[in-house]
Amino acid sequence: MAKRQTGFGALGGLVYSTDSGRMCPDCRQPQDACICGQPQLPAGDGIARVRRETKGRGGKTVTTISGLALPADELKALAKRIKARCGCGGSVVDGVIEIQGDRADMLCDWLTAEGFKTKRAGG
Repeated sequence: MAKRQTGFGALGGLVYSTDSGRMCPDCRQPQDACICGQPQLPAGDGIARVRRETKGRGGKTVTTISGLALPADELKALAKRIKARCGCGGSVVDGVIEIQGDRADMLCDWLTAEGFKTKRAGG
């Protein structure tokens, strides 16, 4: 049986094929094998860089941890453990863990004890 392709998208991409069904317009793969929707690991070299920041935060001090190449769910779980350890609030923004307050020294020691390579960045 010959393959029939129908339904070209607004940008000229294939949207449906009788052989494989719905197609992703970005990567031109079947929806089941779509690679563009996969969550990407944040860029990082595996070294946790712990930094104290105040710029753009209304004078409030925030400790940031960047450089960890972990999936989003593991990064959120790590942030939750850090917040419980510090007894403070925080969040994960664009692959960077932000912890309220100046906790850089304590976090460097704790992350090293947890098995991460750490570096103190900034002043």
